[in-house]
Amino acid sequence: FGSSCQWLAGRNTQQSAMPLLRLQKRLAAEIKKCGKGRIWLDPNENNEIAMANSRMAIRKLIKDGLIIRKPVAIRSRTKVMKNKLAKRKGRHTGHGRRQGTKEARMPSKLLWLRRQRVLRRLLRKMRAAKKIDKHIYRNFYLRAKGNQFKNKRVLMEAIHKAKAEEVKSKQLREQNEARKEKARLIKEKKAAKVAAAKAQE
Repeated sequence: FGSSCQWLAGRNTQQSAMPLLRLQKRLAAEIKKCGKGRIWLDPNENNEIAMANSRMAIRKLIKDGLIIRKPVAIRSRTKVMKNKLAKRKGRHTGHGRRQGTKEARMPSKLLWLRRQRVLRRLLRKMRAAKKIDKHIYRNFYLRAKGNQFKNKRVLMEAIHKAKAEEVKSKQLREQNEARKEKARLIKEKKAAKVAAAKAQE
């Protein structure tokens, strides 16, 4: 019993030696417009802080830097970023980690929608730049809708191929026309020769 009394007496003397600064903390919290938990009181200047019992005195201590409002504790995002980088590499994405069906996690409709928007945007851009005419645009627009191109690269290759074929067919048409014209001229020349020979007879 005697030892417990001694312990209580020692505790009381410690409390009396260190002033309770509840009033100062409350006033500082009201002035700084924050909670009491965010108020820091300089432990080396306890006696001076204890003397301040008005808002005016507390404001002076705040100005002197004996009372400070601590910054809001920020949750570190280091672990989140680390986990994100690992997921990009394909970690933590096995069957045990998945919740929801494949369709729920990444709907096929959303993938289709994104793909169509990319392809149609490319076609519009090429038409605006006069790289393709309206006929090629319409042809490829409908083919894209019919799921013929899985990405932009495939569409670009198909457009280049179609344009090359069109140029080739145009050249062939011009060659045929030139050949026909040449044959017609030769025929006319022959006919003229025959007519001249007949006239001489």
